Amino acid sequence: MGTALITGASAGLGLEFAWQLAAARHDLVLVARDVERLERLAAQLYAAAGVHVEVLPADLSVAEDVERVADRLRATERRVGLLVNNAGYGLHQRFVTGDVDEELAALDVMVRAVMVLSRAAAEQMVEHGRGAILNVGSVAALMTSGTYSAHKAWVRTFTEGLAVELAGSGVSATVLCPGFVHTEFHGRAKMRMDAYPEVVWLRPDAVVARALADVRRGAVISTPSIRYSMASGLLRLLPRGAVRGISSGRARR
Repeated sequence: MGTALITGASAGLGLEFAWQLAAARHDLVLVARDVERLERLAAQLYAAAGVHVEVLPADLSVAEDVERVADRLRATERRVGLLVNNAGYGLHQRFVTGDVDEELAALDVMVRAVMVLSRAAAEQMVEHGRGAILNVGSVAALMTSGTYSAHKAWVRTFTEGLAVELAGSGVSATVLCPGFVHTEFHGRAKMRMDAYPEVVWLRPDAVVARALADVRRGAVISTPSIRYSMASGLLRLLPRGAVRGISSGRARR
C-alpha cells in the first residue's frame, strides 16, 4: 500500500495518523523528538498490524534534522507516497513579552520544516507521477490568535498554492483545518480549556479519518465536522475587525 512519513508522530493527531495508516496496511516512517516513545510506538504498530515501521528521531526546529528527514523523503527505496506534516505546538505566551527564541523555534517547526519537507516530497512524487502531501493546519488560520494563527495561515495558503502547482502531476496537496481536538496539544502548551463546552471538541479518530478520506478524493481543504465548516465560512465572511474582537475575547479568558 506504500509508505507514509508522519512528523510529530509520537502524540496527538500524529499518533492517530500512525494507527489508522498502519491499519490500512501502509508502511510507516515516524518522525518526532522522543526516541523512546517512537520506538515503543513502532513495536506496537508492528505487533498490531505487521507493517514495516522506521523510526527517524528529529527536532524540526534544527535545520540539520529537517534535512535528514528531507533526505528520507527523496529516497527511492521504500519510497514515501504520503507525507503528513503534522508536527506543531502552541505557545502560551504573548509575542511582545515572550521568549523570542521560542517563537523562532515554533516558526521553524510549523513553517520552515513544512516548506522544506513538502518540497522534498513533491520532487520525488512528481518524478514518479503519484503521491500526496497532507499538511495539518487549523481553523485558527482564519483568526488572529498570535503567531500560531500566522503559522497556520501560511500553511493553508502554501498548501493551496502547492495544490495549484501540482495539478495534473498525479500528486495532491491537502490542508487539514480542524478546530479543538481532544489531544495532548493544549495540555502541553499549559492552556486552560475547561471553559469550552464539549460540543466544540472533536475526536482525533474522526478528524484523521476525514482527513485521509479527503486526501484519497484529492480535496485541497479538509475541514472536519459540519460545525467547523460553518464556523470557517463565518470567519471568512466576517469583517476582520469582528474576527480580531473574537480573538481578543478568547485571549482574556
